[in-house]
This record gives sequence, structure tokens and C-alpha cells, in this order.
Amino acid sequence: MELLELAATFFRIGLFSFGGGYAMIPLIEVETVLRHQWLERVQFVDIIAIAEMTPGPIAVNSATFVGYKVAGAAGSAAATLGVILPSIMIVLLLATLFEKKRHDAHVAGVLRGIRPVVVSLIFLAALSVFRKSVTDLPTATVGVLAFVVITKTRINPILILVGAGVLGALFF
Repeated sequence: MELLELAATFFRIGLFSFGGGYAMIPLIEVETVLRHQWLERVQFVDIIAIAEMTPGPIAVNSATFVGYKVAGAAGSAAATLGVILPSIMIVLLLATLFEKKRHDAHVAGVLRGIRPVVVSLIFLAALSVFRKSVTDLPTATVGVLAFVVITKTRINPILILVGAGVLGALFF
């Protein structure tokens, strides 16, 4: 039953989340922390951080981690399949329709209307993670420094994540 619940929960997340993994973060949080209480808020933030650092889409990585915590390897498989299945189905359908209607003004209008909502969802996800991650002056300093380095240099963000992890291990 747990496996079915994981698959169904992440299927809903995948089905109703538009804009990619970052836009899914608020829905993942509601389902995993508030509704099912599979995670505590601190664990959720940690899983998002780990999912961001590991290769692959953040929503898939998050589903995999949550599934594993709830029901081991089988839970990982159920949650991961649940979150990717809607995307596979929707992309196949949209690719077929888009190929036929890509020059239609209504299609362009729909896409233009969806874009600001996607940006809002991504911003909400960032704000949610920010509030839970930046809790004092040291974490704010690391966040500001990382932001400046990312925006002002060409240093690979993965190196910045590793550097922040090393700083965290040394000072926190």
C-alpha cells in the first residue's frame, strides 16, 4: 500500500507541476511534509539540497530520495516512476499536437500565458527554500557570497556547492 501511495502522490506532483523541477518544489513540500508527513521540514530542505547537487532532474532526485526514506529501494522506484510517468505521457501528447499546431496563434497565446505562472512557481520555490536555509548571519553570508560568485564569475556552480559544503563542514 505504501508503494502505491508513493507512486500516486508523485504521479499527482508530476501531473500538476509545470515549469520543471524547481516549480515542483512547493508541491513536493506540501505532499511530503504537510500531507503525508514522510519528512520533517529540515529533512525536506536537506533532500532538496542533495537533489540539486546530484546529477539529474531535481524532481526525480527528490522523488527517489523520499521514496527510499519511506520504503527503501522499492519506494524509490515507485516514487520515481510516479513522478516521471506524467511527463512522459504529456510530452508525447504535446509533441504530437505541437508538431501539428506549432504555428497556431492560440497555441502561442497559451504558452505566453503560462510562462509568467511558471516563473512565479520557481520564485515561490526559491523563497521557500531560502526561508528554511538562511537562518542566521553565517548562512546568509554563505548565500550572498555564493550568489555574487555565481553571477560575477564563470566558476562552475558545482564547485561553488562543493566549496559551500566544505565551509559548512568546517564552520557549522
